[in-house]
Amino acid sequence: MAYDQYLADRIRRVLNEKKVAFQDKPMMGGLMFSVDGKMLCGIHVDKKSKNSLLMTRVGETAYEKHIHKEECLPMDFTGRPMKGYLFITPMGFDLDEGLENWIQLALEFNPLAKSSQKRKKS
Repeated sequence: MAYDQYLADRIRRVLNEKKVAFQDKPMMGGLMFSVDGKMLCGIHVDKKSKNSLLMTRVGETAYEKHIHKEECLPMDFTGRPMKGYLFITPMGFDLDEGLENWIQLALEFNPLAKSSQKRKKS
């Protein structure tokens, strides 16, 4: 199942309204948005529910603050949650205000985030 194109357009709209330079890139059946070469947020399709989830990179402090909210899930691909990343269920981003809040939280963390190391081509 492909990611939600409507959600992708909504994310683009929020970033454009905030005048943020970003790139988007398909990744593993989803879509990733990056700012300053660092992952900001993305869309991931949950295999169980078939829902598109919003992935946000918020940092460990914000993770601890928000993980207990009903709409938040740990970002877990391998059985081990990734520190500082949250999955947000549709209840957390159905309204534009909710989507904007999660993107803003990720944008606030972005300057503090480390870039992933580039792989060397062999």
